[in-house]
Amino acid sequence: MAKAEYADLVKTVSGALTKINKKSQHAEDQKMVLATHRVAATQSRSCSRIYLRGISAVSRSTAPTVNELFVRQRFSAVSAAVKARQEDMTKIDADIAAFNAQKDSVNGKKTIKSFLWSLECAAYDEAHPRG
Repeated sequence: MAKAEYADLVKTVSGALTKINKKSQHAEDQKMVLATHRVAATQSRSCSRIYLRGISAVSRSTAPTVNELFVRQRFSAVSAAVKARQEDMTKIDADIAAFNAQKDSVNGKKTIKSFLWSLECAAYDEAHPRG
């Protein structure tokens, strides 16, 4: 088995080091390099691994379900609404005041972006009830 030794400046490497360009005509020939690191319960030094995966490991084998399509559509719509709301100068002062009023409460949102997401998600869900 091969062993990966990292430089002293690099403690751990975790995640995709290279990805497959799915739009490329050579996608079938490309490999994804995936590194994982876990903290072992024992004092084992073999807690880092590197994998090579082809396009088949990345491609989906089943069609998206109705629920997945709904979630994708909801995310796209809410994301666009949040972006438009952030750029709307007529609502900024009111949104900041409403955010500051709720942020210190028990279930208050801690960032303005999460606050706007909660408002737009609620508006989308009210306008598009699920069966």
